Amino acid sequence: MRIEEVNTSISSAELFKSSFLGRSFCFFLDSGMDPQKLGRFSFMGAEPFLIVKSKGRLIEVIEGPRAKGQGPRVKRSIGDPFVVIKKLLKKYRTDFYHNEIPFLGGAVGYFSYDLCHFIERLPSTAIDDIDVPDLYLGFYDNIVAIDHIKNKTYRIHLGISEDYRLPIADCYVPFTDYQLPITDYQKLESNFLKEAYISAINTAKEYIRQGDIYQVNLSQRFSTGLAIHAFELYKRLREINPAPFASYLDFEGVKIISASPERFLKIDVKNRYIETRPIKGTRPRANTPVGDERLKRELIGSAKDRAEHIMIVDLERNDLGRVCEYGSIKWPETMALEKYSTVFHLVSTVSGTLKKDVDAVDCLVNCFPGGSITGAPKIRSMEIIDELEPTKRAVYTGAVGYIGFNGNMDTNIAIRTFINKEDKLYFQVGGGIVADSDPEAEYQETLDKAKALINAIDATALFGLGLPGDVRFSPARKI
Repeated sequence: MRIEEVNTSISSAELFKSSFLGRSFCFFLDSGMDPQKLGRFSFMGAEPFLIVKSKGRLIEVIEGPRAKGQGPRVKRSIGDPFVVIKKLLKKYRTDFYHNEIPFLGGAVGYFSYDLCHFIERLPSTAIDDIDVPDLYLGFYDNIVAIDHIKNKTYRIHLGISEDYRLPIADCYVPFTDYQLPITDYQKLESNFLKEAYISAINTAKEYIRQGDIYQVNLSQRFSTGLAIHAFELYKRLREINPAPFASYLDFEGVKIISASPERFLKIDVKNRYIETRPIKGTRPRANTPVGDERLKRELIGSAKDRAEHIMIVDLERNDLGRVCEYGSIKWPETMALEKYSTVFHLVSTVSGTLKKDVDAVDCLVNCFPGGSITGAPKIRSMEIIDELEPTKRAVYTGAVGYIGFNGNMDTNIAIRTFINKEDKLYFQVGGGIVADSDPEAEYQETLDKAKALINAIDATALFGLGLPGDVRFSPARKI
């Protein structure tokens, strides 16, 4: 392993744009806020030596060219993608650690929500209209790490693939933007009529009344055309809505543009430490400090939001209990209020000590998808999500992040996230439904959560009174 400090005077976003954007399978795991607590490190890279992607049970493992003039080698199989990545991570396992830098190289990419079908037996009736891979990972042993506290940049090479120096810009090189041939791109289209979404909420409340569930997360999805380069959209989003678990993935056939505030799973292998940080409880930001203070107090004092939050924390404690030593589960941070550009959230931290024979993939399988975006009990909630939501979630509410070759892991919950396929953008927003949910208020909460994303696509006019005024709604598949 080699770690080399690099002198560069430009920001992490400029560094990625100048040195990596446009290269194959480039990624940017971007901590855009709060370096003292959650956002100390950002990571970037490109040109992985191995790619793994799956759709349903079809799995492709793509190896880079072994010699000059040779093309990549593709191995296809039918099976469980979690089993395949577990074997591959074991094959490339290293014991390289650093006292401060948590990620030195490994698998980077996304795990879609729809991988839940490899974990539980669930119905699958929603429409898969986006059709992107369920799992998409690049394996990288050449990366760049940025320490935002020490203001240092490192080039890291593990030596698994052929050694080469990653080019690092020491000054900003402008990237030529271009316009895509899209017209009327500011119009949004939803996969729900408002009336159908409210009907879905009422159906969910009936399930709660009957005792099937305590709460369920229901979402609606918006789509629109993309008229600027995807990375320019990402830059807008990180300026409008900086987040500790943001990411930009430019993988073949799909781009992920995310400003997620929520950590799914973090693993520190040397200390056998695991944590998750569920978000549950939201209020919009106001236009004045006085209004902000009123909404903060309203959220902190809301019995409904606190009860909903505690249910999800209990679910997460149960999930972590499957992979942790008995009696080690703790709740060190309880319903902390966090401030973002358009919303306030209640956030807790749940942590534990990993069992000795457990690895990162085991933790994913036992905890995926996150409870904050499914409901409680989790399995029945996911059945109801499939029944009530008209389209598959794809990457939304899955996870984006890394699994290191040394076993460390950090992943987000893929919310506040765009999926970009060809010339279309998709983004999804939802909220937790409980017994005393007000359907109109729950619908409005989805719009509050969407505000930063809509602003990023330059459609601020759609939010005159908090309701999108120029949105084409599609009939729901059922309800």
